[in-house]
This record gives sequence, C-alpha cells and structure tokens, in this order.
Amino acid sequence: MDVVPIPQLADNYAYLLVDPATATAGVVDCADAGPVLAEVRRRGVRLVAVLATHHHFDHVGGNQDLVAALPGLQVFGSAAEASRIPGITRPVRDGDPVAVGELRGRVILIPAHTSGHIAYHFPTERVLFTGDTLFAGGCGRLFEGDAAQMMDSLGRLTALPDETRVYCGHEYTEKNLRFAAMLEPGNRRLREKREAVEALRREGKPTVPSTIGEEKATYPFLRIDSPELAASVRERVPRVRVEDPVAVFAALRGLKDNF
Repeated sequence: MDVVPIPQLADNYAYLLVDPATATAGVVDCADAGPVLAEVRRRGVRLVAVLATHHHFDHVGGNQDLVAALPGLQVFGSAAEASRIPGITRPVRDGDPVAVGELRGRVILIPAHTSGHIAYHFPTERVLFTGDTLFAGGCGRLFEGDAAQMMDSLGRLTALPDETRVYCGHEYTEKNLRFAAMLEPGNRRLREKREAVEALRREGKPTVPSTIGEEKATYPFLRIDSPELAASVRERVPRVRVEDPVAVFAALRGLKDNF
C-alpha cells in the first residue's frame, strides 16, 4: 500500500491509499475533490472508493463532486451517520470489511468526537486511518460523546500493534505537542518527538504518519497514569480526583479546549 497525504482546506488531510498490484485507489476523508482528482490523474490510478471516518463537512465535503466525476464510485461511511454522509453507498458497522483493490481492511467503531465515528484498519499493511479521534499528540473534541467513551475508543486503537502507522485527519501535531510538553516536561520521548515535528514543519512537511507506539509514549490522553501529568493537571484543576482516570481525562480535555 502507498499512502499519499493530500492537504485539504486549512489544515486537513485526505489520504489516497493506492494498491500498486491493481493500480486502484481509495481516498479517506475528502473535503475538496479537486486536489484528490489531480493526484489520482498524476499517479495514473483508478479511484474506486471513498472511506469517510465521520460526517463533519471538512471530511466529507468533497464526496458529491467525486461521485459526479466518477459514477459508480463506492462511498463507505458509518451506518450510524449514513444520513449525514453525502453520496454514501456502503454503510458499515464495527468489524465490517472494506476493500480497495486487493487491500483488505476493517472498520473499528470509535465514537465520542461524533456518535458514529469510525476508523479504517488495514492489518497486513499495519496502517490505521483515525479521522478526528486519535491525532498525533492529541484527540478530537467531545462533540457527541463524553470522556469515558473517548477513553474506550482510544483504548480500541491503542490495542493495535505499536508499529501500526497512524494517519489522522488534521495537521495539529505541533500545537498538540506544545500542550503535552507543558504538562509533562520530564518526558524525554516527548521532547524528542517535539523537536522532530518542529523540524518537519520548518521544512513544510507533514508530521504524519505517527505510530501507535509513539503515541503511547508521548500523547497525554494516553498517559493518564503518569504521576507528572496527573500533578500538572491537578495544579491547573485543583478539584480533579486524580485517582479517577475518567475525571483526569475530562480535565485534560477541558485544558486542551482552552489552550
């Protein structure tokens, strides 16, 4: 599998996933069809599928233009959000298979950012598309769920092998790691990751993919058991019950919302 990040809007990514064996491709989370179609033409592949992670416009706004340009295109999306995903032809649920050429993936239901948010996992290629649930260094806002639900969703993703490559929906990494470093300044892996990310951004390069292993070592929402992190959260939210992981997570999300 070849994965090509395609910048969208101000800070979104669509991802073109290409099966070299069949010269076919799918696109994850298309907000703007123009750049996606241009990349498809440049690579000389046939676009056969759209894989939407959730219903927000900045992830599905280009669907109708893609369908108009390529009749017969298959549009995958969460069955729980089917009425809000333009052009959907393949409503999917947790555990359902997806295919792009000879590439085989499966759906993982990860609600909280939206109620039917899904990820697409391609286990043989060790690739994961997480939309706005798991970012590099952060997680999505809790628009349609709560802290406990997001913790459960993140737990499903971090149960995957550490070497799994993570492709998320936005270029938020640098800001996310500034927030993380404020709360856990003693984390050496975090410092190293932040330096690497800052170097990439100075060169105008994407910070994706990350990996599950990197996120577990550096991502504050996955490090609730870190004493340094808990102390930093309690310093800023004195009433938080640090013995309650959900309470710490909720406090952490509140701090990030105002960062």
